[in-house]
Amino acid sequence: MIKLFSSESVTEGHPDKVADLISDAILDACLSQDPDSRVACETAVTTNYVLVFGEMTTRAVIDIDTIVRKAIRTIGYDRPGLGFSADEVKIDVRVHEQSPDIAMGVDHEETGAGDQGLMFGFATDETPSLMPLPIDLAHRLAQRLAEVRRDKTIPFLRPDGKTQVTVAYDDGKPLYIHDVVMSTQHDPDMTHEDIEKALHEHVISPILKDYDTTRTRFHINPTGSFVIGGPAGDSGMTGRKIIVDTYGGYARHGGGAFSGKDATKVDRSAAYMARYLAKNIVAAGLAEKIEIQIAYAIGVAEPVSLLLEDFGTAKVPINQIEALIRTHFDLRPKAIIRHLSLKTPFYSKTSAYGHFGKEVVSLPWESRDAVAIFKQLLYNTNDAKIESR
Repeated sequence: MIKLFSSESVTEGHPDKVADLISDAILDACLSQDPDSRVACETAVTTNYVLVFGEMTTRAVIDIDTIVRKAIRTIGYDRPGLGFSADEVKIDVRVHEQSPDIAMGVDHEETGAGDQGLMFGFATDETPSLMPLPIDLAHRLAQRLAEVRRDKTIPFLRPDGKTQVTVAYDDGKPLYIHDVVMSTQHDPDMTHEDIEKALHEHVISPILKDYDTTRTRFHINPTGSFVIGGPAGDSGMTGRKIIVDTYGGYARHGGGAFSGKDATKVDRSAAYMARYLAKNIVAAGLAEKIEIQIAYAIGVAEPVSLLLEDFGTAKVPINQIEALIRTHFDLRPKAIIRHLSLKTPFYSKTSAYGHFGKEVVSLPWESRDAVAIFKQLLYNTNDAKIESR
Protein backbone atom coordinates (compact mmCIF):
# COMPACT_ATOMS: atom_id res chain seq x y z
CA MET A 1 0.00 0.00 0.00
CA ILE A 2 1.37 3.40 -1.02
CA LYS A 3 1.64 5.95 1.78
CA LEU A 4 2.68 9.58 1.43
CA PHE A 5 4.89 11.38 3.94
CA SER A 6 5.91 15.06 3.82
CA SER A 7 8.62 17.11 5.53
CA GLU A 8 9.52 20.78 5.23
CA SER A 9 12.59 22.94 5.61
CA VAL A 10 13.18 26.69 5.63
CA THR A 11 16.10 28.92 4.69
CA GLU A 12 18.14 30.96 7.14
CA GLY A 13 16.16 34.03 6.06
CA HIS A 14 12.93 32.64 7.51
CA PRO A 15 12.01 34.77 10.55
CA ASP A 16 12.18 31.86 13.01
CA LYS A 17 15.60 30.91 11.67
CA VAL A 18 16.80 34.52 11.96
CA ALA A 19 15.93 34.25 15.65
CA ASP A 20 17.64 30.86 15.98
CA LEU A 21 20.87 32.17 14.45
CA ILE A 22 20.95 35.22 16.70
CA SER A 23 20.44 33.05 19.80
CA ASP A 24 23.14 30.57 18.76
CA ALA A 25 25.56 33.36 17.76
CA ILE A 26 25.23 34.82 21.26
CA LEU A 27 25.78 31.36 22.76
CA ASP A 28 28.90 30.86 20.63
CA ALA A 29 30.26 34.26 21.65
CA CYS A 30 29.88 33.33 25.33
CA LEU A 31 31.46 29.89 24.90
CA SER A 32 34.38 31.37 22.95
CA GLN A 33 35.45 33.30 26.05
CA ASP A 34 34.02 31.12 28.81
CA PRO A 35 33.37 27.45 27.97
CA ASP A 36 31.44 27.07 31.23
CA SER A 37 28.87 29.70 30.25
CA ARG A 38 25.27 28.93 31.11
CA VAL A 39 23.02 30.35 28.43
CA ALA A 40 19.32 30.19 27.70
CA CYS A 41 18.97 32.95 25.13
CA GLU A 42 15.70 33.64 23.31
CA THR A 43 15.17 36.01 20.40
CA ALA A 44 12.05 37.55 18.90
CA VAL A 45 12.09 39.44 15.58
CA THR A 46 9.63 41.52 13.61
CA THR A 47 9.79 44.50 11.25
CA ASN A 48 13.16 46.17 11.94
CA TYR A 49 13.08 45.06 15.56
CA VAL A 50 14.95 42.44 17.60
CA LEU A 51 14.31 41.49 21.23
CA VAL A 52 16.95 39.36 22.97
CA PHE A 53 15.89 37.95 26.32
CA GLY A 54 16.56 35.07 28.67
CA GLU A 55 19.15 33.96 31.20
CA MET A 56 22.94 33.97 31.06
CA THR A 57 25.61 33.28 33.64
CA THR A 58 29.02 33.82 32.06
CA ARG A 59 32.42 35.44 32.55
CA ALA A 60 32.39 36.43 28.89
CA VAL A 61 32.15 40.09 27.98
CA ILE A 62 30.18 40.35 24.74
CA ASP A 63 28.54 43.08 22.68
CA ILE A 64 25.09 41.69 21.93
CA ASP A 65 24.23 44.57 19.61
CA THR A 66 27.24 43.83 17.39
CA ILE A 67 26.58 40.09 17.42
CA VAL A 68 22.95 40.58 16.39
CA ARG A 69 23.76 42.93 13.51
CA LYS A 70 26.53 40.63 12.24
CA ALA A 71 24.18 37.62 12.26
CA ILE A 72 21.50 39.54 10.36
CA ARG A 73 24.03 40.73 7.79
CA THR A 74 25.42 37.21 7.37
CA ILE A 75 21.96 35.93 6.46
CA GLY A 76 21.59 38.53 3.71
CA TYR A 77 19.41 41.21 5.27
CA ASP A 78 22.13 43.71 4.49
CA ARG A 79 20.43 46.58 2.72
CA PRO A 80 17.59 49.00 3.44
CA GLY A 81 14.21 48.59 1.86
CA LEU A 82 13.63 45.01 3.00
CA GLY A 83 11.78 45.98 6.18
CA PHE A 84 14.50 44.23 8.19
CA SER A 85 18.19 44.97 7.80
CA ALA A 86 21.33 44.86 9.90
CA ASP A 87 21.81 48.62 9.96
CA GLU A 88 18.19 49.59 10.59
CA VAL A 89 16.93 47.22 13.28
CA LYS A 90 16.24 48.42 16.78
CA ILE A 91 17.66 45.98 19.33
CA ASP A 92 16.35 45.54 22.88
CA VAL A 93 18.21 43.31 25.35
CA ARG A 94 16.48 41.88 28.39
CA VAL A 95 18.87 39.28 29.85
CA HIS A 96 19.36 38.31 33.50
CA GLU A 97 21.32 35.68 35.43
CA GLN A 98 20.24 32.05 35.59
CA SER A 99 17.91 31.11 38.42
CA PRO A 100 19.90 29.95 41.48
CA ASP A 101 17.38 27.10 41.89
CA ILE A 102 18.45 25.68 38.52
CA ALA A 103 22.15 26.36 39.13
CA MET A 104 22.00 24.47 42.42
CA GLY A 105 21.02 21.32 40.52
CA VAL A 106 23.72 21.49 37.85
CA ASP A 107 26.71 23.20 39.50
CA HIS A 108 28.44 20.18 40.94
CA GLU A 109 30.53 17.23 39.81
CA GLU A 110 27.59 15.05 38.92
CA THR A 111 26.05 17.82 36.75
CA GLY A 112 22.38 17.08 37.03
CA ALA A 113 20.08 17.77 34.10
CA GLY A 114 19.17 21.43 33.67
CA ASP A 115 15.50 20.49 33.39
CA GLN A 116 13.21 17.51 33.24
CA GLY A 117 12.22 16.25 29.81
CA LEU A 118 12.40 13.58 27.18
CA MET A 119 14.52 13.59 24.05
CA PHE A 120 14.51 11.43 20.94
CA GLY A 121 17.20 10.39 18.51
CA PHE A 122 16.59 8.65 15.18
CA ALA A 123 18.40 7.16 12.20
CA THR A 124 17.36 5.25 9.10
CA ASP A 125 19.34 3.69 6.27
CA GLU A 126 17.16 5.18 3.52
CA THR A 127 19.71 7.97 2.79
CA PRO A 128 23.53 8.20 2.98
CA SER A 129 23.18 10.69 5.84
CA LEU A 130 21.01 8.15 7.69
CA MET A 131 18.19 10.69 7.76
CA PRO A 132 14.63 10.20 6.46
CA LEU A 133 14.44 10.99 2.74
CA PRO A 134 11.73 13.72 2.92
CA ILE A 135 13.61 15.95 5.38
CA ASP A 136 16.97 15.16 3.75
CA LEU A 137 15.74 16.41 0.38
CA ALA A 138 13.85 19.36 1.86
CA HIS A 139 17.05 20.55 3.60
CA ARG A 140 19.15 20.08 0.48
CA LEU A 141 16.69 22.06 -1.63
CA ALA A 142 16.57 24.86 0.96
CA GLN A 143 20.37 24.99 1.17
CA ARG A 144 20.64 25.12 -2.60
CA LEU A 145 18.10 27.94 -2.66
CA ALA A 146 20.37 29.94 -0.36
CA GLU A 147 23.50 29.06 -2.35
CA VAL A 148 22.17 30.36 -5.67
CA ARG A 149 21.01 33.54 -3.92
CA ARG A 150 24.40 34.15 -2.35
CA ASP A 151 26.47 33.49 -5.46
CA LYS A 152 24.04 35.51 -7.64
CA THR A 153 23.23 32.54 -9.88
CA ILE A 154 19.64 33.70 -9.36
CA PRO A 155 20.14 37.41 -8.60
CA PHE A 156 16.50 38.24 -7.87
CA LEU A 157 16.16 35.98 -4.83
CA ARG A 158 15.75 37.34 -1.30
CA PRO A 159 16.64 35.54 1.94
CA ASP A 160 13.30 34.04 3.03
CA GLY A 161 12.24 30.68 1.61
CA LYS A 162 10.59 27.36 2.34
CA THR A 163 10.70 23.88 0.82
CA GLN A 164 8.59 20.77 1.29
CA VAL A 165 9.00 17.27 -0.08
CA THR A 166 6.42 14.48 -0.17
CA VAL A 167 7.75 10.96 -0.69
CA ALA A 168 5.65 7.96 -1.67
CA TYR A 169 6.49 4.91 0.45
CA ASP A 170 5.69 1.29 -0.29
CA ASP A 171 6.00 -1.11 2.64
CA GLY A 172 8.15 1.44 4.48
CA LYS A 173 10.58 1.97 1.60
CA PRO A 174 10.86 5.21 -0.45
CA LEU A 175 9.37 4.67 -3.89
CA TYR A 176 9.31 8.05 -5.61
CA ILE A 177 9.01 11.78 -4.96
CA HIS A 178 5.33 12.65 -5.09
CA ASP A 179 5.44 16.43 -4.56
CA VAL A 180 7.94 19.26 -4.23
CA VAL A 181 6.79 22.61 -2.85
CA MET A 182 9.09 25.63 -2.98
CA SER A 183 8.31 29.19 -1.97
CA THR A 184 11.01 31.84 -2.26
CA GLN A 185 11.11 35.52 -1.55
CA HIS A 186 12.07 37.54 -4.62
CA ASP A 187 12.52 41.05 -5.96
CA PRO A 188 9.40 42.81 -7.25
CA ASP A 189 8.50 42.83 -10.95
CA MET A 190 9.63 39.23 -11.52
CA THR A 191 7.23 37.08 -13.47
CA HIS A 192 6.11 33.74 -12.09
CA GLU A 193 7.34 32.05 -15.24
CA ASP A 194 10.87 33.44 -14.81
CA ILE A 195 10.97 32.39 -11.15
CA GLU A 196 9.73 28.89 -11.93
CA LYS A 197 12.19 28.43 -14.77
CA ALA A 198 15.18 29.58 -12.70
CA LEU A 199 14.30 27.39 -9.73
CA HIS A 200 13.85 24.29 -11.86
CA GLU A 201 17.16 24.88 -13.64
CA HIS A 202 19.37 25.96 -10.76
CA VAL A 203 17.79 24.46 -7.63
CA ILE A 204 15.51 21.52 -8.28
CA SER A 205 17.36 19.80 -11.12
CA PRO A 206 20.81 19.78 -9.44
CA ILE A 207 19.40 18.33 -6.21
CA LEU A 208 16.99 15.80 -7.70
CA LYS A 209 19.07 14.75 -10.72
CA ASP A 210 19.52 11.22 -9.35
CA TYR A 211 15.79 10.68 -8.69
CA ASP A 212 12.96 9.73 -10.99
CA THR A 213 10.71 12.80 -11.03
CA THR A 214 8.43 11.75 -13.90
CA ARG A 215 5.55 11.40 -11.44
CA THR A 216 6.50 14.37 -9.30
CA ARG A 217 4.21 17.38 -8.98
CA PHE A 218 5.97 20.72 -8.54
CA HIS A 219 4.45 23.71 -6.76
CA ILE A 220 6.61 26.81 -7.15
CA ASN A 221 5.54 29.95 -5.24
CA PRO A 222 1.94 28.69 -5.17
CA THR A 223 0.56 32.07 -4.02
CA GLY A 224 2.07 33.69 -7.11
CA SER A 225 4.11 36.44 -5.41
CA PHE A 226 6.45 36.49 -2.40
CA VAL A 227 8.08 39.93 -2.20
CA ILE A 228 7.58 40.85 1.45
CA GLY A 229 9.20 38.21 3.63
CA GLY A 230 11.47 37.57 6.56
CA PRO A 231 10.73 39.36 9.84
CA ALA A 232 9.02 42.16 7.90
CA GLY A 233 6.44 39.71 6.60
CA ASP A 234 5.99 37.61 9.72
CA SER A 235 7.32 37.65 13.27
CA GLY A 236 9.84 35.03 14.33
CA MET A 237 11.03 33.44 17.56
CA THR A 238 13.73 31.07 18.70
CA GLY A 239 12.68 27.43 18.86
CA ARG A 240 9.59 27.48 16.63
CA LYS A 241 10.98 25.11 14.01
CA ILE A 242 11.71 22.05 16.17
CA ILE A 243 10.45 19.59 13.55
CA VAL A 244 12.55 21.22 10.81
CA ASP A 245 15.50 21.04 13.22
CA THR A 246 15.14 17.30 13.78
CA TYR A 247 13.57 14.60 11.58
CA GLY A 248 10.79 16.38 9.72
CA GLY A 249 8.10 14.65 11.77
CA TYR A 250 9.26 11.20 10.68
CA ALA A 251 10.32 10.38 14.25
CA ARG A 252 8.87 11.50 17.56
CA HIS A 253 9.94 14.70 19.31
CA GLY A 254 10.12 15.46 23.02
CA GLY A 255 9.10 19.10 22.52
CA GLY A 256 12.29 20.89 23.57
CA ALA A 257 13.97 23.39 21.27
CA PHE A 258 17.73 23.64 20.73
CA SER A 259 19.00 27.08 19.73
CA GLY A 260 20.34 29.47 22.35
CA LYS A 261 20.82 26.75 24.98
CA ASP A 262 24.14 25.60 26.36
CA ALA A 263 24.76 21.87 26.71
CA THR A 264 23.74 21.58 30.35
CA LYS A 265 20.23 21.83 28.95
CA VAL A 266 19.46 18.21 28.06
CA ASP A 267 16.89 19.40 25.54
CA ARG A 268 19.93 19.94 23.37
CA SER A 269 22.73 17.69 24.60
CA ALA A 270 20.67 14.53 25.13
CA ALA A 271 18.95 14.93 21.77
CA TYR A 272 22.39 15.11 20.17
CA MET A 273 23.54 12.04 22.09
CA ALA A 274 20.42 10.11 21.12
CA ARG A 275 21.05 10.90 17.45
CA TYR A 276 24.71 9.87 17.84
CA LEU A 277 23.73 6.50 19.28
CA ALA A 278 20.97 5.89 16.76
CA LYS A 279 23.21 6.80 13.83
CA ASN A 280 26.01 4.50 14.95
CA ILE A 281 23.59 1.63 15.54
CA VAL A 282 22.24 1.92 11.98
CA ALA A 283 25.71 2.52 10.51
CA ALA A 284 26.88 -0.66 12.24
CA GLY A 285 24.14 -2.62 10.50
CA LEU A 286 22.27 -3.56 13.67
CA ALA A 287 18.97 -2.14 12.39
CA GLU A 288 17.52 -0.47 9.31
CA LYS A 289 16.05 2.27 11.47
CA ILE A 290 15.95 2.97 15.17
CA GLU A 291 14.51 5.53 17.55
CA ILE A 292 15.95 6.20 21.01
CA GLN A 293 14.25 8.03 23.87
CA ILE A 294 16.17 9.36 26.88
CA ALA A 295 14.39 11.09 29.78
CA TYR A 296 15.72 13.13 32.70
CA ALA A 297 14.65 14.75 35.99
CA ILE A 298 15.92 18.23 36.81
CA GLY A 299 19.05 18.14 38.96
CA VAL A 300 19.46 14.36 38.55
CA ALA A 301 22.42 13.15 36.51
CA GLU A 302 21.36 9.64 35.54
CA PRO A 303 18.52 9.34 33.01
CA VAL A 304 15.24 8.19 34.49
CA SER A 305 14.59 6.05 31.41
CA LEU A 306 16.11 4.75 28.18
CA LEU A 307 13.95 3.22 25.44
CA LEU A 308 14.83 1.79 22.02
CA GLU A 309 12.36 1.14 19.19
CA ASP A 310 13.61 -0.79 16.16
CA PHE A 311 10.32 -0.97 14.17
CA GLY A 312 10.95 -4.67 13.64
CA THR A 313 14.21 -4.07 11.75
CA ALA A 314 16.87 -5.04 14.32
CA LYS A 315 19.18 -7.93 13.48
CA VAL A 316 19.89 -8.71 17.13
CA PRO A 317 17.60 -8.60 20.18
CA ILE A 318 16.87 -4.98 21.08
CA ASN A 319 17.64 -5.62 24.75
CA GLN A 320 21.21 -6.51 23.75
CA ILE A 321 21.63 -3.14 22.03
CA GLU A 322 20.26 -1.37 25.09
CA ALA A 323 22.60 -3.30 27.38
CA LEU A 324 25.57 -2.38 25.20
CA ILE A 325 24.62 1.31 25.38
CA ARG A 326 24.39 1.14 29.16
CA THR A 327 27.79 -0.57 29.33
CA HIS A 328 29.75 1.65 26.97
CA PHE A 329 28.08 5.08 27.05
CA ASP A 330 27.67 7.41 30.01
CA LEU A 331 24.40 9.30 29.55
CA ARG A 332 24.88 11.74 32.41
CA PRO A 333 24.88 15.34 31.08
CA LYS A 334 28.50 16.05 32.05
CA ALA A 335 29.67 12.87 30.28
CA ILE A 336 27.64 13.72 27.16
CA ILE A 337 29.15 17.21 27.10
CA ARG A 338 32.66 15.74 27.34
CA HIS A 339 32.05 12.94 24.81
CA LEU A 340 30.58 15.24 22.15
CA SER A 341 32.77 18.29 22.91
CA LEU A 342 29.67 20.38 23.55
CA LYS A 343 31.51 23.33 25.10
CA THR A 344 32.82 24.13 21.62
CA PRO A 345 31.38 27.29 20.01
CA PHE A 346 30.01 25.63 16.86
CA TYR A 347 26.31 26.10 17.43
CA SER A 348 25.74 28.77 14.78
CA LYS A 349 26.39 26.02 12.22
CA THR A 350 23.30 24.19 13.45
CA SER A 351 20.81 27.06 13.35
CA ALA A 352 19.51 26.38 9.83
CA TYR A 353 18.95 23.29 7.65
CA GLY A 354 18.65 20.92 10.58
CA HIS A 355 20.86 19.81 13.43
CA PHE A 356 21.26 16.28 12.05
CA GLY A 357 22.59 14.76 8.84
CA LYS A 358 25.26 17.43 8.33
CA GLU A 359 28.27 15.17 7.89
CA VAL A 360 30.25 17.76 5.89
CA VAL A 361 30.08 20.26 8.77
CA SER A 362 31.87 17.92 11.23
CA LEU A 363 29.42 18.04 14.10
CA PRO A 364 30.48 15.48 16.74
CA TRP A 365 27.08 13.79 17.06
CA GLU A 366 27.21 12.96 13.34
CA SER A 367 30.44 11.00 13.80
CA ARG A 368 30.37 7.24 13.13
CA ASP A 369 33.24 6.56 15.54
CA ALA A 370 31.19 4.19 17.71
CA VAL A 371 30.34 1.75 14.91
CA ALA A 372 32.99 -0.73 16.11
CA ILE A 373 31.38 -0.89 19.53
CA PHE A 374 27.98 -1.77 18.13
CA LYS A 375 29.40 -4.27 15.66
CA GLN A 376 30.39 -6.39 18.64
CA LEU A 377 26.84 -7.65 18.62
CA LEU A 378 27.19 -8.80 15.02
CA TYR A 379 30.69 -10.26 15.14
CA ASN A 380 30.86 -11.21 18.82
CA THR A 381 34.10 -9.34 19.43
CA ASN A 382 34.99 -7.93 22.80
CA ASP A 383 37.93 -5.74 21.93
CA ALA A 384 36.22 -2.96 19.93
CA LYS A 385 37.20 0.42 21.27
CA ILE A 386 35.74 3.81 20.52
CA GLU A 387 38.10 5.65 18.21
CA SER A 388 39.78 8.76 19.55
CA ARG A 389 38.75 12.03 17.96
